Amino acid sequence: MRSLPIAAIPAAKSLQSLPDWLSWLETLSPREIDLGLERVLEVLGRLELEEPARVFHVAGTNGKGSCAAMLEALLLDGGRGVGCYTSPHLLRYNERIRVNGVPADDGEIVAAFRAVESVRQGLPLTYFEFGTLAALVVFERSGADTLVLEIGMGGRLDAVNAVEPDAGIITNVARDHCEWLGSDVETIAVEKAGIMRRGKPVIFGSDIVPAAITAVAAKVGADLRILGRDFSFVRDAKAGFWTWRGRGVVLEGLAVPSLTGRFQLQNASAVLALLEVTGEADLLNRDSVSGTLQRLSVAGRFQWLGADRRWLLDVAHNPHAAAALAESLSALAPRRPVTAIIGVLADKELAGIVAPLVPHVDRFIAVTAHSPRALEARALAQSIAHLSNKPCLIMEDLAEAMSYANHVADEDALILITGSFYTVGPALEEWHRKHHETGW
Repeated sequence: MRSLPIAAIPAAKSLQSLPDWLSWLETLSPREIDLGLERVLEVLGRLELEEPARVFHVAGTNGKGSCAAMLEALLLDGGRGVGCYTSPHLLRYNERIRVNGVPADDGEIVAAFRAVESVRQGLPLTYFEFGTLAALVVFERSGADTLVLEIGMGGRLDAVNAVEPDAGIITNVARDHCEWLGSDVETIAVEKAGIMRRGKPVIFGSDIVPAAITAVAAKVGADLRILGRDFSFVRDAKAGFWTWRGRGVVLEGLAVPSLTGRFQLQNASAVLALLEVTGEADLLNRDSVSGTLQRLSVAGRFQWLGADRRWLLDVAHNPHAAAALAESLSALAPRRPVTAIIGVLADKELAGIVAPLVPHVDRFIAVTAHSPRALEARALAQSIAHLSNKPCLIMEDLAEAMSYANHVADEDALILITGSFYTVGPALEEWHRKHHETGW
């Protein structure tokens, strides 16, 4: 977070534009991340918001954004009024707060910020906590009847968990955010399991299940449903279809989702299991599910750019996500030379991110991600060269790295940009600029 002299911090009443508000939010708390529900619950109570008809939480280490987008899309196609809250954003803050699939406009968000500030009474909310409360204000004012809320970090102490859910998804559990959540998978799983509630369904979207997930579910009395035990999927690679089986519903001949990779079928399966257990049977129709998931795209998740599919963006920022990216790269045919532009945050497990990518990458270019928490490009390059036994170029400027890669890579080469939201987001913005100017 930014540290400014008190005299340099503007009063909230003087703030007008969304950028002004977002800059101001960075000054409210001495910590960028300060897990705990007390402050959020206090301000949420003062807001006196009406409860929505239904709330779904989406937690997990990886795949949360994809699951939230799938759930949002299926609910919208079923005629529900949906408010969806996700984080972080790639290009604009507005992406975090969507009503019926459309990002809230600046005016709606600023009005919600003012509503939160009017009852905050000096409590030091973090940037994420303030934004979470503002999203809830936007959703109430929009009349959305169903909320899809992505947990920001962990679960038990995350600001989103201040909102009582009707059901939830935990996509998977792997090592990430260890400084805040714990150094091993079982400890992290306890934090993820904090979204569980007595008598309410929670879907676990992986067949690798930490013991803590089942233990907490039993202790709390949650209705836990696990991939491979309570629901499953099978893909027919030759036919290009897949089948989903729940406890009472079977969907055969489903078209493969546009979001590629086995892990995306796991995500889709978890979403369908949630819809089944929460009584949304009218949404579990083969044709509508196929059509919705085929049309869906999520920025930064194995996202192709350009008609020639020369550019590929993926926000893989931990070992589990990097392994999934590597699996998707290995499935590409024919094999193409790959130049990878990578920028990561300093608190990430770099070896676990780089190792799965090494067999698929011919040339690495290290950049400094656009974040105060970024690992500096020179240190990143040294580590990548050591881990991969391949040379790694150093380019501090992301735009320069992209231009260089586009110039030196072979005509049939693939340029991959990965490692962090704070690398992929700026890269997506730069690509659009260059595409408009030069036809990339």
